[in-house]
Amino acid sequence: MNEPQLQPAPVVSSVVGKTAKSATWRGFYRKLAKNKAALAGAFIVFTFIVLAVFAPYLAPHDPLKITMADKLQGPSSEHWLGTDDKGRDILSRLLYGSRISLTVGFLSTILGAAVGIVLGVVSGYYGRWVDSLIMRFCDVLLAFPGILLALAIVSVLGASTTNVVIAVAFFAVPTFARIVRGSTLSVKKLEYIDAIKAMGAKDSRIIFRHILPNILSPIIVQATLYIASAIITAAALSFLGMGTQPPAPEWGTMLSQGRSYIRQAAHITLFPGLAILLVVVGFNLFGDGLRDALDPKTKK
Repeated sequence: MNEPQLQPAPVVSSVVGKTAKSATWRGFYRKLAKNKAALAGAFIVFTFIVLAVFAPYLAPHDPLKITMADKLQGPSSEHWLGTDDKGRDILSRLLYGSRISLTVGFLSTILGAAVGIVLGVVSGYYGRWVDSLIMRFCDVLLAFPGILLALAIVSVLGASTTNVVIAVAFFAVPTFARIVRGSTLSVKKLEYIDAIKAMGAKDSRIIFRHILPNILSPIIVQATLYIASAIITAAALSFLGMGTQPPAPEWGTMLSQGRSYIRQAAHITLFPGLAILLVVVGFNLFGDGLRDALDPKTKK
């Protein structure tokens, strides 16, 4: 009689890994859903993103069209948020301005985070003189207030939206580098990293396959919070005349142009100020919620 062939044992490691990841994400969503402030922040952020994307379809007027006969009008049925000193519709300018502000916030954060992550991982993983050199560079950058450093960079490069992105991203680098370095030092000490090294894995594989995936949580939280800071910095630079230049409908530029008429037409500065306030509060609330949801020590 032929003996029954032995069936290979089922491979369960991948299934277990997928199950663990699924449980982790379910726990994350449950924590985030219980945080009402985070949901409110996410709603505000999502609303502004939708308004920015569909601005050409939602804007009732041309944001750049000058109509001096309609200047300094208050809110009305024709101009819901009134007009500015050149008769331009404020609602239309706010909608198009959301595109500029959010673009600067996201691009500067992505650029600064990318450079900071590379520096932080290299610093934390290799240590020694590489770590000292990178951290001293970060200390020098952190010695300057963010707005002053951004002003210095824009002064050298020139006033434009692109240079504002570069300036704001430059200041984000040391913050991300320090966060990533600390997280890398913690993960590098774990036993499974030593086991992977003993198996002969290359440094690039260890960094990109085993370290970076395990330190994404603080990076995501910091990125969300930094977008709000980037939007404020960009608006401040435009307010000072060093950022996006007129007639572009940037929120900081709108504030600067309306300050001369704040007594006779306060709505010119009121609505851009409220837009900046809402989007910054939204990102901060959402970032705080992400931090609580991604923190394994949080039990609530």
